[in-house]
Amino acid sequence: MQRIEFFTYTSARLWGIRVDGTDLRVHAADVTRPLWLREDSPYERTPEDTEKFLFHQYAGMMESTIRTPARHFLGDATPDTRHTPTGAIAVLGCSCGIWECWPLLTRITASAETVTWSAFRQPHRPAWGDLAMGPFVFPRPAYEDALAHTVHFAEDPLTTLPPPGAVTGT
Repeated sequence: MQRIEFFTYTSARLWGIRVDGTDLRVHAADVTRPLWLREDSPYERTPEDTEKFLFHQYAGMMESTIRTPARHFLGDATPDTRHTPTGAIAVLGCSCGIWECWPLLTRITASAETVTWSAFRQPHRPAWGDLAMGPFVFPRPAYEDALAHTVHFAEDPLTTLPPPGAVTGT
């Protein structure tokens, strides 16, 4: 089983996530890197530009958007943060501030013993299919404890990027 940490950052109270000590945005960068490189993206001018883009393609979810974080992250999200065709829930939003612009979705399944995140997906890139990330299975008591004991950072804790080509996560 994995370990999860929830945190908030900035005055906007963006909700971020770490899985096994690694920011979820790093996991997402690792799995989307080859997908972006195949697309001949305009963000690939230099390796440094590519890495900066990859690590900042997502931001945390605004607390005002998810309304009740404990319910949201246990799979009981509001309809406007749920992907209707798949039932997946946004766990990261776009770095532009409009979460729908570039959300990271996952299916959240909660049982009495565990909370599972599976079928990660970027809905604006259907050809990518399910991302090669997860499933992540968390013990429910520890998961609920992490939700109840979030840490707040004044700034985004993902400010230092690994050097290009570094192995970063998953």
